Amino acid sequence: MSLDHASAKPHERLAAHLEAEMGAVDQLIRERMASRHAPRIPEVTAHLIDAGGKRIRPMLTLAAANLCGYEGEGHIKLAATVEFIHTATLLHDDVVDESNQRRGRPTANLLWDNKSSVLVGDYLFARAFQLMVEPQNLDVLEILSNAAATIAEGEVLQMTAAMDITTSEDTYMQVIRGKTAALFQAATESGAVLAGRGDADREALAQYGDALGVSFQIVDDLLDWGGASGAMGKNTGDDFRERKMTLPVIRAIAKADATEREFWARTIGRGDQGEGDLEQAFAILTRHDALEETRVEALRFADHAKTSLASLPDHPLREMMRDLADYVVERIA
Repeated sequence: MSLDHASAKPHERLAAHLEAEMGAVDQLIRERMASRHAPRIPEVTAHLIDAGGKRIRPMLTLAAANLCGYEGEGHIKLAATVEFIHTATLLHDDVVDESNQRRGRPTANLLWDNKSSVLVGDYLFARAFQLMVEPQNLDVLEILSNAAATIAEGEVLQMTAAMDITTSEDTYMQVIRGKTAALFQAATESGAVLAGRGDADREALAQYGDALGVSFQIVDDLLDWGGASGAMGKNTGDDFRERKMTLPVIRAIAKADATEREFWARTIGRGDQGEGDLEQAFAILTRHDALEETRVEALRFADHAKTSLASLPDHPLREMMRDLADYVVERIA
């Protein structure tokens, strides 16, 4: 581990601790993303995988398995599975959202086309299912296959909830638990199951993954209003322009007077947006403390993630995972 422990960020310390295993995961990903007959597949996949993501999800798979005392090699395959599922969803998301940039680089659908992004995403999903079978653990297979279905369901729900200013907070939570938290939960829970741990440890790590994923997405949605485009590779106000119903907007609409409600109906509901509307939206959110309330909600889920780890074995990885929950919300604390 070459990183200075005191100065390194939690995900960097986690990466350093798991360096050898993450190297094996990266090698496996490159082997399995190859295609003898369709060179477009590794071209598109490499463009996204090489873009410099933190690989938090596969690291969590490895960390959970190690924390639970696993000594085999199946967790390498599960970590690669999780990364393939995540990459596939990113390819599909960029087509759905008509995005032109991800992680500071042009999206695959912009460099190639929508058809390539969708079909390569499908290929990666198929590769993920091939990999998740190989450890020959039916419980793990059930966790990861259920997560894949839940992610797709969450994306469809978000699409139908967009532009609908009557969207409830419960629906929003269902969306983010589907599109984001489901894979975090599957990553951590599957590590415990692969290690043969009992229901208590499995549930603790499942709760950790769920709470961490929810907090992660709430923070992401909040940063879209916070001018943190450099940190997230997004332009401030993207969600507003795409008419997404995120938690700050839902909270502000719940407190809106008639004039404000008409503003939201026009800009989000009908998509009639003009100069100055983003600034007005931000002013309304600030007036109703919607941004601060959203920040508090993100912190609440981060705290739940940390307390979920309390019953697990005392281990350096447990402390790194606790610190990771803090790091997720430090961006808006």
